[in-house]
Amino acid sequence: MEELKIPDKLKNSLQKFNKTLKGIYKEELISLILYGSAASGEFVDKHSNLNALVVLRNTDLGILKRASSIINKFRMINPLFLTENYINSSTDIFPIEFLDMQENYLVLYGKDVLKNINVNTSNLRFQCEQELKAKLINLKQLYLRINQDKLAMRNLLFKSFNSVLHILRNVLRLKGKESPYLKQEILKELKSEFQIDINIWEKILAAKLKQIKLSSKDTEELFINFIRELEKIVEIVDKL
Repeated sequence: MEELKIPDKLKNSLQKFNKTLKGIYKEELISLILYGSAASGEFVDKHSNLNALVVLRNTDLGILKRASSIINKFRMINPLFLTENYINSSTDIFPIEFLDMQENYLVLYGKDVLKNINVNTSNLRFQCEQELKAKLINLKQLYLRINQDKLAMRNLLFKSFNSVLHILRNVLRLKGKESPYLKQEILKELKSEFQIDINIWEKILAAKLKQIKLSSKDTEELFINFIRELEKIVEIVDKL
């Protein structure tokens, strides 16, 4: 796994996870695929997840239960257990997830089940709008609960920034744009298409990457401005 731009300790964990998984499932294991930031080269230790697609012949609970010990042991790895049939029949329902997987992945074991899947984007606009509106409602509700806890607010801001950017890179697809993966590149495209206040988004990213420190006042101000920017984008997506 020398090609992966992740810490050596995580490479070792992936190797052990791979070996143990093969020992548990043997011929029932079709694929183990790493996807997301670890495969794209944008992995940030302690801020990114090791996302793994585990493709089995059968995902009945009794079969999945065999992996309980390995999941608890390798908590830094976030496995998604699917069957090949589920993948092929669900690309129209989850276009965001499968488009993202297909763009940045590395096969660690077995069959490349993502290479030839046909992702139907007819529902992409609907999924983007639905997820952004749900996110907006949830963030406003959470703000009422945690606005006095600046640490909780900062953590929520960073987590929400990631998930919102994940959705917005797919909104760029709706605008006929190539969807970049690096966050800074996504922000540049969003500024061009939606006239967002790039300073707000870049400041959140810089704070998330620990390039700058946020005071309690800065954190709440950024959170409020982030919500305001998100509301503007939701209105635009609604009219696409």
